[in-house]
Amino acid sequence: MIADKLNRPLRDLRISVTDRCNLRCRYCMPPDVFGNDYPFLAREELLDFDEIVRLSRVFAGLGVRKLRVTGGEPLLRPNLPELIARLHEIPGIEDVALTTNGILVPKYADALREAGLKRITISLDSLEDARFGQMNGRGISVRAVLDGIEAAARAGLKVKINTVVQKGVNEDDILPMARHFRGTGHTVRFIEFMDVGNSNGWKLDQVISKREIFERIHAEMPLEPVAPLEFGEVAKRFRYIGSEEEIGIISSVTEAFCSTCTRARLSANGQFYTCLFAGSGHDLRDFMRTGGDSLTEADLAARISEIWNARGDRYSEERMEGTQAARNKIEMSYIGG
Repeated sequence: MIADKLNRPLRDLRISVTDRCNLRCRYCMPPDVFGNDYPFLAREELLDFDEIVRLSRVFAGLGVRKLRVTGGEPLLRPNLPELIARLHEIPGIEDVALTTNGILVPKYADALREAGLKRITISLDSLEDARFGQMNGRGISVRAVLDGIEAAARAGLKVKINTVVQKGVNEDDILPMARHFRGTGHTVRFIEFMDVGNSNGWKLDQVISKREIFERIHAEMPLEPVAPLEFGEVAKRFRYIGSEEEIGIISSVTEAFCSTCTRARLSANGQFYTCLFAGSGHDLRDFMRTGGDSLTEADLAARISEIWNARGDRYSEERMEGTQAARNKIEMSYIGG
């Protein structure tokens, strides 16, 4: 296992398989920036499945135990269940999960489960159709995502729902979301609106804090904290008192957790990012391709170790300390959040 300058191990890898998406959510791919003619990556620029598996095997050898497949919208990548199955076969990998907007899940849920997938996270930011249609930039109905959630559950997948909360947009959905999914066995995770990328017009005064999210729910359905299961958990967990049902709140703005961050990100075109808010990555795709047959997995491991050992990222903590200088950041659609 390798560690960075702040002694944080590398345990989790998020793998983007495409930069394309069938939605244009305003906090991720705003439609006025990512329109129909946006220049997405060409096929030859993407890592192929062999390259993704090879890199994942190397990361596993360095201590990564969890993989999460993301996008863009990962289910737009053809034959994705094949990749899921191959990732499950990698020695040392204990968990493979998928994050999706849910719209294509009814088509692929059974194939994903057959490929070995056990967990899926589906994004849903509102239960009110007009609001959700405006937020997703495509007028897609809530029903389309609920159908995906139901299809995942029928296929035997454990479901979590991610809800990004933005002041002046959907803070009135906090309680309806909690009420709707209580009793379903699905966990809702409320996420503070983050300044990922450069396109979403983020401002600090648009953030609904973890404390406010908690207080709104707690006032109607009392909550108690739940101890983390492992080092590096991103969501603070709470349980409805008197039950085993949980919600989570991800507070990367108001209560940053940089000190326990164990996550790295691999973009669809093979850039290795050591922080969600990074301005640039490290090109592993061209490192592999130019190395050809002579490049060994030990060579890849040495390069990845060199990058992680030099990591000192603590962007969210520096933001709240007022010491983080403004910079361009990689767009969320390239690295999956």
